[in-house]
Amino acid sequence: MGFLPNHLNTDIHHYLESTSSPTLYQINKPKEMKTPTLKLSMLLIVFLISTVSVSAQNYRLDNNKSKIIVEGTSNIHDWEIEVEQMSGGIQAVFEDGKLVKLENLKITIPATSLKSGKSGMDKNTYKALDTDKHPNIVYQLEKVDKIDHGTDKCFITTQGKLNISGTSRTVSIVFEAKVSGNSIVLEGKNELKMTNYNVDPPTAMFGTITTGDTVIVKFQTVFNK
Repeated sequence: MGFLPNHLNTDIHHYLESTSSPTLYQINKPKEMKTPTLKLSMLLIVFLISTVSVSAQNYRLDNNKSKIIVEGTSNIHDWEIEVEQMSGGIQAVFEDGKLVKLENLKITIPATSLKSGKSGMDKNTYKALDTDKHPNIVYQLEKVDKIDHGTDKCFITTQGKLNISGTSRTVSIVFEAKVSGNSIVLEGKNELKMTNYNVDPPTAMFGTITTGDTVIVKFQTVFNK
């Protein structure tokens, strides 16, 4: 604007500076980026540095290394029956090598595999269990209430279904679990009444020998990968 008087140049310059219209620089000025909040940043850092390893492993019951014994009483002497055959499996979830979850535990026992070493007693047991109609005794885990970890083992409080002679009942069992190499050992015991499963306690010698209603099931079951 060199052809205008100096005072007009000055006035126009002031007008352009004070005008509300955006300048080319203002139009193209890069927007300032919002910085992440501290909370979001910390969550991101925790997520990135997290290296927790979670794995689920399947195991099968080892019949040769497992043991289940049923102990009972009679009006003459105490007795016990041992399970000779059983099958089953389990799924265990580990977090950084630590057992954190137990699932799909199932154990099936052929009822006629219960052996006392006395054929007469076994025959009476099979009759009481009605093994012709109900050939298997089955335990199925339903849920784990809690897992308490010890130094070299953990205690797992559970709820499950036990089916004996066609009748199912909910049972609460605390498993003592120990993980060793490729194996998991579940150990414990459970008290039950035969009549709760519609089983009449066996008798012998024309009813002169009677057994108690309450029995204790003791087990040490070994599961291998």
